Amino acid sequence: MAKKSVKKYETVLVEKEGDGITWVILNRPEKRNAMSPQLHYDMDAVLEDLATDEETKVLVLTGAGEAYCAGQDLRLFFREGAKDPKLRFKSSEASNSWRWQRLSAFPKPTISMVNGFCFGGAFTHVCACDFAIAANEATFGLSEVNWGILPGGLVAWNTADILNFRDAMYYAVTCDTFDGKKAEEIKFVNKSVPLKDLRKETKKLAKKLMEKSPAAVRFTIEAVRAVRSMSPEVAYDYLKAKSDALKLNDKSGGRDQGMTQFLDDKTYRPGFEPFKKKA
Repeated sequence: MAKKSVKKYETVLVEKEGDGITWVILNRPEKRNAMSPQLHYDMDAVLEDLATDEETKVLVLTGAGEAYCAGQDLRLFFREGAKDPKLRFKSSEASNSWRWQRLSAFPKPTISMVNGFCFGGAFTHVCACDFAIAANEATFGLSEVNWGILPGGLVAWNTADILNFRDAMYYAVTCDTFDGKKAEEIKFVNKSVPLKDLRKETKKLAKKLMEKSPAAVRFTIEAVRAVRSMSPEVAYDYLKAKSDALKLNDKSGGRDQGMTQFLDDKTYRPGFEPFKKKA
């Protein structure tokens, strides 16, 4: 199906194919999609707009050309920002807003499709997405220490949260790079596949997510993110309240459909046949 471009942005492409998947593409390929102040403003606006877009069932974030994202644009974000405090404040606010606040709480499932270079600040939006698939050929790296700085702007926090302590410390301090296969091995991404299969595998995951109850998927994502920092006692109370809220908010009746298919129709067996969501 032909791609349909929607609202125009200076540094971001938004494309739809009519199948529920919205492709958000960082579009500064000549700069390996490094994040400029304008890109931060554009992405903040894109995510605000798509959060209530009925056509968007799953959002895929990727980069144009051979790179996913090379981190912050050193000249435009840091050097020019140092000259203009107003620019630095505004762009920093937009950067944190879209890369963490909007993306991690986006009301539809999000997939980070890492197609190439992924450095520094790009780690934050990989972590903010609910799922991540990388090309085997992708290159990941935290190079901040080589510039005499540290992985700030939540990068160190994100990395330590997703990776185990030893891997987070090693890659943050040594600045060694790793490929998509290693990213899967250390669980920075869910899966790594050959670059030629990356889009196909990403679409496969997106379609799998769309087969399930949207409310159940959204509430489960929110629950898994929230309980990691809770004690068992607090998590138990939270999940009980979250379950009650899901039952009230699921207008598709996913719970009743699943029970009927499993208990009465015998058409659904967990791990064998897929749940069949009614249109």
